[in-house]
Amino acid sequence: MLLHNHIPITPLPLRNPNRRRNAAVSANFAVSDDSLSSRGFTFHRTTENLNLDHLNSVFAAVGFPRRDPDKIRLALQHTDALLWIEYEKTRRPVAFARATGDGVFNAIIWDVVVDPSFQGIGLGKAVMERLVTELLEKGINNIALYSEPRVLGFYRPLGFVADPDGIRGMVYSRKQKKK
Repeated sequence: MLLHNHIPITPLPLRNPNRRRNAAVSANFAVSDDSLSSRGFTFHRTTENLNLDHLNSVFAAVGFPRRDPDKIRLALQHTDALLWIEYEKTRRPVAFARATGDGVFNAIIWDVVVDPSFQGIGLGKAVMERLVTELLEKGINNIALYSEPRVLGFYRPLGFVADPDGIRGMVYSRKQKKK
């Protein structure tokens, strides 16, 4: 049972400083760090200071189901890369995305959310551009994501395509037996 508003989470080592970077990756972002900082936004790449109740509120605000904070904590412990944006005035997360994968070839981006009151100002693009760049810098070139059909248009300008080269994804689904 959740008794406190803030759940401490051990910060994750998201970058390996000894790992060779992919020199071909260009970090030319549509919205600069300075621009976002001047508007009161701060980027974070670890779970340190991430309030899971506040993150859960953002999930719910965009239509995701509320999640058990212990399960969120466990998912974050198994996350290879994440990025979240904090609004300095409220000290709350307003944008978030994370990626899991094998750390070498493949990654999947999950849980891309922007608080509805902060949508339309470039935060989603800022999070996605930086997360994809981090994965590419690690040499991970096969990057997939799960998305609601209604927001596919957001991801296309960022380089994502549906069914490239006729590749079709599949998802395991256990159907309920009729009684």
